[in-house]
Amino acid sequence: MNARIPAALAAATLVLVSLTGCSAPAASGGTIALLLPDAKTARYETFDRPVFEERVAELGDYDVLYANADQDAAKQQQQAESALANGAGVLVLDPVDGKAAVSIVASANAADVPVISYDRLIAGGDIAYYVSFDNEEVGVLQATALVEALDATGASDPGILMVNGSPTDSNASSFSEGARSVLATSDVRILAEYDTPDWSPDKAQAWTAGQISQYGDQIDGVYAANDGTASGAISAFKAAEVSPLPLVTGQDAELSAIQRIIAGEQYMTVYKALRQQAELAAEVAVALLNGEGVTAPMEVDGIPATLLDPVAVTADNVMETVIADGFWTVADICTPNYAEACAAAGIG
Repeated sequence: MNARIPAALAAATLVLVSLTGCSAPAASGGTIALLLPDAKTARYETFDRPVFEERVAELGDYDVLYANADQDAAKQQQQAESALANGAGVLVLDPVDGKAAVSIVASANAADVPVISYDRLIAGGDIAYYVSFDNEEVGVLQATALVEALDATGASDPGILMVNGSPTDSNASSFSEGARSVLATSDVRILAEYDTPDWSPDKAQAWTAGQISQYGDQIDGVYAANDGTASGAISAFKAAEVSPLPLVTGQDAELSAIQRIIAGEQYMTVYKALRQQAELAAEVAVALLNGEGVTAPMEVDGIPATLLDPVAVTADNVMETVIADGFWTVADICTPNYAEACAAAGIG
């Protein structure tokens, strides 16, 4: 898998150019709204927003109206209405709640403003484009890594907790479905599971603490849907002085998660090519703003779509994945507190 990563990312870049024809700066003018769902998930402010804005600026003199809904669907509705009132010609919308966001799409449709469904699929309306990742495959990667690692420990009849994502996020159910497709064919027992409101690490921590009290040393692993919920679960085990820590999955390759993986606190995460995703969304948005047609390699629910490939990351392949792709540098990861762990893992 590792050897295919550079080729896969190069292919994704080629897709970006062929979809929009925007390899050179386009005509100037117009406004694009970028509406993101929350700030608790580190990727949105660290990668999605700056990469999107950078690519739009490369393509011409366009304005980007940015808003973050802080996990409040009503607030996102207001932000979308404000963007439309302020002349946004395209909405790039990552919905807090995929069903509630249908009303945003309806308002945009009424104003003849195209909507790009970004990262999470909106549940209805006339959507111009959808860009995300193969979300069931994310769950498959997480569960496969967890099951294989549990098998390697020799644990008999291993038990796990499932810390799923937000019930209002359509992606969360896809992650869970992918994971269950693997877990159903294994000997792993699901002791308990939880749909984490707002993807909140604090809520994940509080729930996990309760399960530790109930199940104790029966917990061999934790399926955590992303790195934020993983951090909450791990904090609960550390507070309960559990040693060794159970195997914990994650997603998004957040810097703190990579450091936890190097330190042996988190087993794995899923790296997603967020730069390619944000750049593609920017290019499609500019094309739509200029009245150009866009094509896609596939359709999802009748919507032109691109789904990028996720990649599993453990301590064994950090160098070949997030570092090789420039997502994080050795200096980012190997701060003084992690220098010894980095050396032990061969990172440097």
